[in-house]
Amino acid sequence: MTDSREVHDNLLPALRRMQDKIDGWADVIAHLPFDDAKTERETDRIVQKLQQGYAMIQLAAGAGQALLVNVRDENMGHRANNDTENEFSVIGPKTGFVENLTINMHLLRQQIAVPQLIFEETTIGSLSRTAVVIAYIEGITNPQIVETMRKRLKGIDLDVVYDSALLEQVIADNSNTPFPLFLTTERVDRIAYAVSSGQVAVISGGSPYVLSGPSTFMDFFVSPEDYYLNWISGTFFRIIRMLSVLFSLFASPIYIAVLTYHFEVIPTRLLHPIMLSGLHVPFSPVMEVLFLETTIELLREAGARLPAKIGQTLGIVGGIVIGEASVQAALTSNILLIIVALSALASFTTPIFKMANTIRVLRFPLILLSALLGGLGIVVGFIMLLTHLLRLKSLDTPYLVPFYPFRSGNFADSLVRSSYQYTTNRALFLNPQRKKRYKPDTVKEDIDHED
Repeated sequence: MTDSREVHDNLLPALRRMQDKIDGWADVIAHLPFDDAKTERETDRIVQKLQQGYAMIQLAAGAGQALLVNVRDENMGHRANNDTENEFSVIGPKTGFVENLTINMHLLRQQIAVPQLIFEETTIGSLSRTAVVIAYIEGITNPQIVETMRKRLKGIDLDVVYDSALLEQVIADNSNTPFPLFLTTERVDRIAYAVSSGQVAVISGGSPYVLSGPSTFMDFFVSPEDYYLNWISGTFFRIIRMLSVLFSLFASPIYIAVLTYHFEVIPTRLLHPIMLSGLHVPFSPVMEVLFLETTIELLREAGARLPAKIGQTLGIVGGIVIGEASVQAALTSNILLIIVALSALASFTTPIFKMANTIRVLRFPLILLSALLGGLGIVVGFIMLLTHLLRLKSLDTPYLVPFYPFRSGNFADSLVRSSYQYTTNRALFLNPQRKKRYKPDTVKEDIDHED
């Protein structure tokens, strides 16, 4: 827990040098080569600091006080590099959070170097005594949002907090939903943007992932790269992500519904290739889809659990071999294999891993509904999904803002990423105390060149 070099090279020699000069705590603190040294009376506080790696010094005439000196080993167990591993970006900073709370606070303050950035620390876990920090900007963030987050964290009664993912599930407005209600990220720039926009961040000790909220449905499909590219390219890629989500959800169910109940919607030129592809397949379309979807999920889970090099080989070779063998064995059709592969590929475009998992899970109920009721089952599933989304909230904020409740002022940065001259306002649904983010320079003067 402690840095032995700090103790033997600095602390003990300093104490030996002032053995005959001690005249109270002030002399001790003045002669110690440490910035973090202070007296403490409360036993519980002393015990907590000792467990964190502090050294305790007592005087015979100390009047019930003890001096706590910070000699913690700040680098023990840390990664050598803090690059983002799961949210990689081609353009922009690649700095990510680590497992140390102090370093994470330092990384965030590097991005937002203002005294208004407030860190409120609390302790959660009767056994782990995990330090958890609430981060927000005073004067921008709505105090009601901060108070709501503060109350929910104080109401947590857990013995051990392993990761910030546990906090997310406990403080969520609705725990019976597959959708993530708080944005979880390892990227420093994403959290810096969220905090500067008026959201609240929660940093947990021992976790390289930081929560931010209140979050909306659209937040999970926004990539920081959208803001590093020009607004035309950013908007194009954002729309591609949304279309990919729709394709990933509904491609396989539509295939089942069409081949089972609605042959009349198939174009004449496409009817013959589809019939020829499934001529020797002995299973129904829903059995084909479930077989391929389950195979894709098995490959994905196996590739994620194996070492990186072996996992990549398994994903590529396993997908090719199993897909080709399934078609040759007449267990599935060529067209369905293409659709399922594209659906799996489309689900990878979601920037946040938890939302990508949600899309993977929701695909299976839609497949079963389409097999039972055809096109009507898809419509019923979509209505149920939309109704569920309409009822969700994140820190008492509607999940589908700005679509419901309708907020026209937030459309400049939702489905499209507008130019910076049109996104000067912060998210209005957060009710920030300062609505303006910046003042765009609209004056562009041409330089007169002399002949």
